[in-house]
Amino acid sequence: MKILIIDDDAGLRKSLTLILSDEGYEVLHAEDGEAGLRVAAEQRPRIILCDVRMPRMDGIEFLQRYRREGGHALVMVMTAYGSFDLAVEAMKHGAYDYVPKPFGADEVLLAIRKAVEREELREEVGRLRQEVRADRRFGEIVASSAPMRKALEVVSKVAPHSSSVLITGASGTGKELVARLIHKESRRADGPFIAVNCGGIPEQLLESEFFGFVKGAFTGADRDKEGLFEAAGGGTLFLDEVGELPAALQVKLLRALQEGEVRRLGATASMDVDARIIAATNRDLEEMVEEGTFRQDFYYRLAVVPIHLPALRARKEELPELVSHFIARHSERMAVDVEGVEPEVLDIFQSYSWPGNIRELENVLERAIVLADGPILRADDLPESVRRPAPEGSGMTVDVDDLSVKRQGAKLEKHLIQLALERTAGNRTHAADLLELSPRALRYKIQEYGIE
Repeated sequence: MKILIIDDDAGLRKSLTLILSDEGYEVLHAEDGEAGLRVAAEQRPRIILCDVRMPRMDGIEFLQRYRREGGHALVMVMTAYGSFDLAVEAMKHGAYDYVPKPFGADEVLLAIRKAVEREELREEVGRLRQEVRADRRFGEIVASSAPMRKALEVVSKVAPHSSSVLITGASGTGKELVARLIHKESRRADGPFIAVNCGGIPEQLLESEFFGFVKGAFTGADRDKEGLFEAAGGGTLFLDEVGELPAALQVKLLRALQEGEVRRLGATASMDVDARIIAATNRDLEEMVEEGTFRQDFYYRLAVVPIHLPALRARKEELPELVSHFIARHSERMAVDVEGVEPEVLDIFQSYSWPGNIRELENVLERAIVLADGPILRADDLPESVRRPAPEGSGMTVDVDDLSVKRQGAKLEKHLIQLALERTAGNRTHAADLLELSPRALRYKIQEYGIE
């Protein structure tokens, strides 16, 4: 096991090396925080012993930068008498423990053994979680189709790290559910999960919501207020509908992500923040970048790890499992005795295009459970728009029972794409010209709507 010692005292580094080497550990050295970051990035130690007071970069700054850059070793700070407050501050920023100076060999070895036991326990818990997932169910997420298994494999790999994640997919595909799963499976699971709909906040209030403000910053600011970045400290900040953010705020959020600090409106000094960012959108951000409506540098900062969630029409083999899942959930919640569906209901579900995706399926089933007269849902319990949808390839009609602009708009968009592909004999470049879309945007929408 590799252990990195970061201390400007050469004598201490030498004595610790002798103590740890005798116990079979591989010991690495660095004389200050900057050197420590380089060694940690190259050698990837499992445990880091770091002094709090050092020249050039102290232990607190090292810890903040190490965590921001994705480091996940257990960090133990070494602090002299009288610096206990610094040790507490370091633990607030993610240090596992502290070792007071001066210390003997037995004390430091005991602290290391405790850290090793904690790491081994964490790894064992992770292994058991993987075994529990053998039924291919991730919490509230059903994932038995190939596209969903692929997406959740990425989730399991990225969750333990602090890298930014961008979740894409049509409305209703479960983007927030996946974001919460990433948070739950991360080392930040005990911290807050703060979700914000970027399209639901008036533009003039966005900056104060994200960064907070101090008393007197503007008319009506009668108290200090923390922003979303502060509120999510030690946890996850989920930016839903991130494509709705105005360009001016994109610049300020990019700076906050790069620097790891924010300044409240009206304040004179910035403060460090430690929030992992997960963003989600149903828009094509790459196309928006090309059009100049979304900043390229902000996009790349968000999409360190991209995860795409398929539309329900692309994972219909999961319908029986999804139906059972939602019936069990809502029957228990509403205290009704509904056990399943007639085979005809599943046939109808397989034939329907589900423009509203998983959310629409859940709403349809909840409505059917409310209206059901017995323990088995029948076709008559379903809304007319699901039982008798407009035939594929027919003229576009509007279902008066479903006045959702999003769902009806999706139906129209799919219909127009199908017509364009038919008119151009499947030539996507020519079809994109007819539709006034970029070829990339057309490919994205063909995938979303499951068009053959």
